[in-house]
Amino acid sequence: MTDGGTDPVAAAYRRLRTAARTGTPCPPVRDLIGPDDETLAYAVQRRLTEARIRDGGRPVGRKVGLTSAAVQRQLGVDRPDFGMLFDDMACAQSAPIRLDRLLQPRVEAEIAFVLADDVTDPGATGVTVRKRVEYALAALEIVDSRIAGWDISFADTVADNGSSGLFVLGADRVPLDAVEPAAVRMTMYVDDVPASTGSGAACLGDPLEALAWLARTALAHGDPLRAGDVVLSGALGPMVPVTHAMHVRAHLTGLGGVEATFTTP
Repeated sequence: MTDGGTDPVAAAYRRLRTAARTGTPCPPVRDLIGPDDETLAYAVQRRLTEARIRDGGRPVGRKVGLTSAAVQRQLGVDRPDFGMLFDDMACAQSAPIRLDRLLQPRVEAEIAFVLADDVTDPGATGVTVRKRVEYALAALEIVDSRIAGWDISFADTVADNGSSGLFVLGADRVPLDAVEPAAVRMTMYVDDVPASTGSGAACLGDPLEALAWLARTALAHGDPLRAGDVVLSGALGPMVPVTHAMHVRAHLTGLGGVEATFTTP
């Protein structure tokens, strides 16, 4: 066993933690925990979460990943996962995002939900979680990978906190009696040129079903969704690499717009 003795979770944790600290992408961790071992992968993620909290990070919600068939094809995986959102991952629309904060960023447009209540029902469905949502917003997720070249299996991305990076929320807080998430249409622009299109239906058929999946899964992991949590429900269309300074904006019908400006140092 390389770089971690006989404990594969500890070894994978150290490899990913070092990559995050140094800003140098690392090899995949599937040689340590296997490509599909969900239990070991989430154990690595938990260790990274605990370390980030010890360092002063404050969890503010979760992200659901791999909900779009287009993104699954892009990354070569076949099922959803989740990761933690922390306070220092949130970026204001008005604040430029320096690319040296990230390693290999890609951007995708999503629907974000903010919860009004805890969700502790092991049988949560899209219908029941709808009642737990305070409002929805347009969002950009800037995904990132500590693993060199995005050479990831399912276990690699789970261990790496769902390949999370940063996120930006739009300004319009829309109650769900005013919008149907599955019917939302999305267009994302890079420097005013259309770069990605999609719909709410591309996110597990309905972003509320993605939220329900997360609620059930988080509860099964012993850490249920709580009132006030921000949930990024998953990509509505293909991701776009952020390779240089650029302006990204997305319009989601019924939810308004959201934008981010990426700058070089």
